[in-house]
Amino acid sequence: MNLLLDTHAFIWFVENDKQLPEKTKKEIENEANIIFVSVASLWEITIKLSLGKLVVKSPLKKIIKEVADNGFELLPILPEHLLALNKLEYHHRDPFDRAIIAQSSCEELAIVSIDLAFDSYKIKRIWG
Repeated sequence: MNLLLDTHAFIWFVENDKQLPEKTKKEIENEANIIFVSVASLWEITIKLSLGKLVVKSPLKKIIKEVADNGFELLPILPEHLLALNKLEYHHRDPFDRAIIAQSSCEELAIVSIDLAFDSYKIKRIWG
């Protein structure tokens, strides 16, 4: 299965945070799955760190390096993602989450997220 990690799922995974359910962690670790991290998530982390709205154990450079270190694929924001984002209904207001939802839809990726608002869209969400 191809999975796109929501920002918090990526952070909780790389920081071994107990908020990430064990079953979800095993899905991320399953070598049969291809795991993607959106550049939107790294952008969100960077902005929130600079504003003091996010506290993480590791420096930003190490967090970014965790994408490759864990064998994850970095998903860029492509023009077709922007076109999908432009048509996305406003069930969810967060711009980073909306970008991730658009990417999930275009690329047919299940999103790993605790966020129930994602269920308002025609995507598959995995948690727990």
